[in-house]
Amino acid sequence: MSDLPDDGAVPAVEVPEEPLRPEERATGIGSLPGVDHHEAARTVVGELPGFPHVAELPDRGVGADMVGRAAALLVDLAVEVWPSGYRVSARPGAQHRRGVDLLARDVDALDSTIDETGAAPRRVKTQVAGPWTLCAGVELRSGNRVLTDRGAVAEFTESLAEGLRGHVAELSRRTGAGVVVQIDEPTLPAVLAGSLPTPSGFGTVRSVSGADARAGLAVLVDAAREAGAVGVVAHCCHPTPPLALLGATGVDGLAVDLSALDPSGAVLDAVGEQWDAGRELWLGLVPSRETERSGARPGGTAPEPPPELAALARPALDLADRLGFDRARLADRAVVTPTCGLAGATPRWARTAMARTVELATAFADPPSSW
Repeated sequence: MSDLPDDGAVPAVEVPEEPLRPEERATGIGSLPGVDHHEAARTVVGELPGFPHVAELPDRGVGADMVGRAAALLVDLAVEVWPSGYRVSARPGAQHRRGVDLLARDVDALDSTIDETGAAPRRVKTQVAGPWTLCAGVELRSGNRVLTDRGAVAEFTESLAEGLRGHVAELSRRTGAGVVVQIDEPTLPAVLAGSLPTPSGFGTVRSVSGADARAGLAVLVDAAREAGAVGVVAHCCHPTPPLALLGATGVDGLAVDLSALDPSGAVLDAVGEQWDAGRELWLGLVPSRETERSGARPGGTAPEPPPELAALARPALDLADRLGFDRARLADRAVVTPTCGLAGATPRWARTAMARTVELATAFADPPSSW
């Protein structure tokens, strides 16, 4: 079934009237190394003052990973931890409350750090796992994925949407900034392909249609807007992300890992269609781990200097050229990010990576003549 609206058109989005400054076009994906939420907030606000985000610290364990964090937003639903992972619980227990508490601490840390530093960002970002990644990552009491029960999927989606409304409203009220919501759907391609294994490991979960996937995501997009979000972005770092489907949900932007994106014509055509429709492209350009870049040295030796901006910018410049867009579009319809979350990075590299995103966004606005 087609990912596009009935008439096959790519829905356009409105371009904001007030242009963003270069430093407001650089942000992180969400996760950071470590377990100290105050230190994480100081790092984010210090390196990304124009567009900071709520930090995620999955190293803290249960409730701090992507699925547990989304579960913490659920209203009138709860999860607990089994050896196989998260499972629906009859009532909120200690593990569920821990996830709720960790999210609250992260919001508190961002709010207090903005106040303490005198930063005045016009936008802040928060991240939430989308309904398909959440429903694929939580089990029913039977041990099957929530994804296998249409009624349960609808219930989880509505519950997540309700929790997101409250989260967005609180974050906006406390920071005084416009809130951008990043919906993370790393599992969506597997959901659409029907490649997720069953508990036995001998079968796979039936695929979800593009129409159903789009409708479920649209519930979350609409909830974010109803709560006052100034932008909604869908993030999928798969080599062949379902960009047409994601764009058809009404999001304002699409976040991709440009280093992993399939360079085939079909994928690039989809990128071009969405960019041409006015959506922002959030381009993962800065390696999320130091060892991902060429020449990085193993632990115990002196680190290589950070890669040159020109080398980091090259994939984005080539993308614009290949799609036939003026490179100036990188300055006004793109946001620079690391290639993925920074949870696996060293603290030093996490700071470097965030700083490089700001430098890249600034360079796109005023590119050197050598580019």
